[in-house]
Amino acid sequence: MHELSITQSVVDAVCERAAGRPVHTVSVRVGMLTAVVADSMRFCFDLITEGTVAEGARLEIDQPPGNGHCRECDTDFTLTDPVLLCPCGSADVDITSGRELQIISMRVG
Repeated sequence: MHELSITQSVVDAVCERAAGRPVHTVSVRVGMLTAVVADSMRFCFDLITEGTVAEGARLEIDQPPGNGHCRECDTDFTLTDPVLLCPCGSADVDITSGRELQIISMRVG
């Protein structure tokens, strides 16, 4: 379960930036092609934040779809899973988005 280590890194960064202030909300962007399961990340977040300034914080996850560009037919298209095939059937695809894993914001009090 790689969500545990990813979430641990997010919580570590948030707690460091919070500088002792309580954290109320953390917003992250996790592209669909990262293969991160949002519910697993939320579960891990609740466990990892126990005893930290982020305990009780709400985790908001934005999961944008992936986008690709086919070098074969010169078409841009949306990818909703890790199967990297253009609708034309070509696997000669550039991933243009969907692998993001970013902390977007946090609200502290």
